[in-house]
Amino acid sequence: MALNSRRDAPEPPDFSLLKRLARDQLIYLLEQLPGKKDLFIEADLMSPLDRIANVSTLKQHEVDKLYKLENKPIVSTCDQLCFLIRPRIHSVKWIADIVNTDKAAGRFRRYKIIFSPQKFYACETILEEQGIYGDVSCDKWEFYLLPLDDDIISLELPEFFRDYFLEGDQRWVSTAGKALHLLHSVYGPFSKVYGIGRCAKMTYEMWRELVEDGEQRPRQPEVGNVFLIDRDVDFVTSLCSQVVYEGLVDDIFRIKCGSVEFGPEVTSSDKSLKVMLNSSDKVFNEIRNEHFSNVFGFLSQKAKSLQTAYDKRRGMDIQQMKTFVSQELKGLKQEHRLLSLHISACESIMKKKTKQDFQELLKTEHCLLEGFNIRESISYIEEHINRQVSLTESLRLLCLLSLTENGLIPKDYRSLKAQYLQSYGTEHLLTFANLRKLGLLVEQQPGDTIIAMENKVGKLVTDKAVGKLTDAFNSLAKKSNFRALSKKLALIPKVDGVYDLRTPPDMAYIFSGAYMPLSCKLVEQVLDHGWTGLEEVTRLLNGNEFAVTAGGSGGEVKTKDDSPRLVFVMFLGGCTFSEISALRFLGRERGYKFIIVTTAITNSARLLESVLGSRV
Repeated sequence: MALNSRRDAPEPPDFSLLKRLARDQLIYLLEQLPGKKDLFIEADLMSPLDRIANVSTLKQHEVDKLYKLENKPIVSTCDQLCFLIRPRIHSVKWIADIVNTDKAAGRFRRYKIIFSPQKFYACETILEEQGIYGDVSCDKWEFYLLPLDDDIISLELPEFFRDYFLEGDQRWVSTAGKALHLLHSVYGPFSKVYGIGRCAKMTYEMWRELVEDGEQRPRQPEVGNVFLIDRDVDFVTSLCSQVVYEGLVDDIFRIKCGSVEFGPEVTSSDKSLKVMLNSSDKVFNEIRNEHFSNVFGFLSQKAKSLQTAYDKRRGMDIQQMKTFVSQELKGLKQEHRLLSLHISACESIMKKKTKQDFQELLKTEHCLLEGFNIRESISYIEEHINRQVSLTESLRLLCLLSLTENGLIPKDYRSLKAQYLQSYGTEHLLTFANLRKLGLLVEQQPGDTIIAMENKVGKLVTDKAVGKLTDAFNSLAKKSNFRALSKKLALIPKVDGVYDLRTPPDMAYIFSGAYMPLSCKLVEQVLDHGWTGLEEVTRLLNGNEFAVTAGGSGGEVKTKDDSPRLVFVMFLGGCTFSEISALRFLGRERGYKFIIVTTAITNSARLLESVLGSRV
């Protein structure tokens, strides 16, 4: 791959400080309940907690036993119980049942609830309603950001997407604003903030309020620019099949909190193995952003170089052998083990994708993206549905069809919906309602109503006002406008001959040269010229774009030479590994260092599972 930068990208800041801050605050909260205690942890906090404070750290602060929080009676005999939970009503009700059961049995214990990342009024109301508000102490662990790698930071809030974009619940916006404020406090001030999307604008406003309320200390910033982007600005990218190695590993094995569990089919034993996937894994770091077609060649080359390194032992004298064993052998064995794992993972991916007829699937996706052979693509989707290949895969193709065609014509919509419900069950009627609400799968509406309304309004008000009203109508209709956006931003590369995946010319390599991710293309364009010249693009995306000089003390901020090239890109609603690979490519080509901040890592399956009417 062509990885040569125009100039060297700056080094990322030290994000381990975020972990230390979170760990110190958690220890402080645990010590507020002195003495031996049992700790109950909500399931989706267990992996993030393990990255911050391991079992031995917790034991040092008098945590006796650890339990996974499950909706069943507890077996703890300890007199002090501590609960580390998300601010969810069902979890608080479960705790209330435990306290009331103890009270009924005449048992006295001390209880502490630690909400993470913040506590909500609704949860405290439940404690009052259950009559235990005075029996339980409540606190919050402001654990907003978890560094997953040198350039990835996650809020680990997968529910953000459904809660905000589907349910319209804005409670996590303040969390995103506080996370941005934490980054600003530690690594800022930022020189400029760009953004697009309603949630991005709200997050920015929340952050500005926190900055204005806090103490202003002039200092040299480490980060130049920040870009906030809503997930619903670009649904197409998140629904495309991933073909870079890291994306495929996530699709097949599900990367969770920066690690993956490889099953017996990969480990070649009867046990599963949990592996951290980050830049410290030398083998993974070199293939993570590669198109899958290049990965086997690299791994083969790596195996040969490792063998050459092992062969150096021959002919060594005793002193040389001693040096080799003490300095090199351990590293070589570790690399050999990781190499074997990644080769087995590749073989497993190949088997699964061959079974799914992956090439035919990609061909259909590319046709949808480019707007060719739409009838043949619909026939493929119908066959996919009728064979009951996978309910989320079928749904993904339907959504891609709708987004790229700006909705389905009524006849196709009704036919495909009927076939889907017959194949996967009528309980998915709610799924279709959810997808319609999000604008992911919609039926085309006759445009005459809107045009007529515009004509009438045009006689009464100015052209500028009419434009604003048109934007409002477009917003209500939840149009994707993909074709127009694709043309304006040149998202479909024009290639003479075969697209070179080994040394790709642009970010489109992440989708085999078929499509450049809209989200990443926006970042590239805006960092070059701001929103100037993109007025038509922002109109098609329903506006809410902004660009603000964000000097910490109101004046011009003196930045480090490197800071304008160090950019935070914050995805609200989730980010895919394909987008991360595209931004890494852009950074290497243009001399930027992108730090991806996301509410959670997502992919097409996770995104669609979050909106299913009947959860799988």
